[in-house]
Amino acid sequence: MIDVSIVSHGHGGMVDSLIEKLLQYPEIDTVILTQNIPEPEPTISSNNPRVKLIQNKSRQGYGKNHNNAASEASSPFFCVLNPDVEFGSNPFSALLSSLRKTRSSLIAPMVVNHNGILEDSVRHFPGAVSLIKKFVGVDVGEYEFDSRSNVFSPDWVAGMFMLFDVEAFREVGGFDEAYFLYYEDVDICARIWKNGMKVAFDPGVSVIHTAHRSSRRDLRFMVWHASSMARYFAKHWGRLPRIS
Repeated sequence: MIDVSIVSHGHGGMVDSLIEKLLQYPEIDTVILTQNIPEPEPTISSNNPRVKLIQNKSRQGYGKNHNNAASEASSPFFCVLNPDVEFGSNPFSALLSSLRKTRSSLIAPMVVNHNGILEDSVRHFPGAVSLIKKFVGVDVGEYEFDSRSNVFSPDWVAGMFMLFDVEAFREVGGFDEAYFLYYEDVDICARIWKNGMKVAFDPGVSVIHTAHRSSRRDLRFMVWHASSMARYFAKHWGRLPRIS
């Protein structure tokens, strides 16, 4: 029922382990692995017809990689998944159930790090006030929830784990490939809402992820972050429906 897209940037054995885990889940039809930089082909891709391998000749951005994978997808649901996500248990059955019950086009689970601390993977749409508060270290008042909370509809969910109704993904045109990195997830959620569809978040389902926050350390990532932010505001400033 679900085709999963993973993009590897030299993740090697981490990706092998993730794919092996995914293929144990009955909801997963196919894993589409994109190698964005040269690296050895994983053994599992040559031995398993449920794994499709895309090897890029040159490095591509987040959106283009996942859009290319979506063009290969044939299942009714399409999951974008970071290679450094881990599972304590199968999240897909519960997420599919919540997606159907809420009649949403996109759903995401709660994301925690290896210490069990919540990551900021579900947020309100950014604005001038919230960005200033964040810059000076003031709480911007994001959503409050825990694992006992009900499914709810946030403004946007982060791109390390996004489970789409594939027809909705295609209806909004997939990810905007003009973003090389950062804000693709905010942008596609904005377009889902603007097209009369819904984003959902299920706190009762959790996955593990450790954020690298490269944009805070590397000048190249900082530039990508700033340019993506500028593109997002140029596209959506004052043009979003009131969600929450």
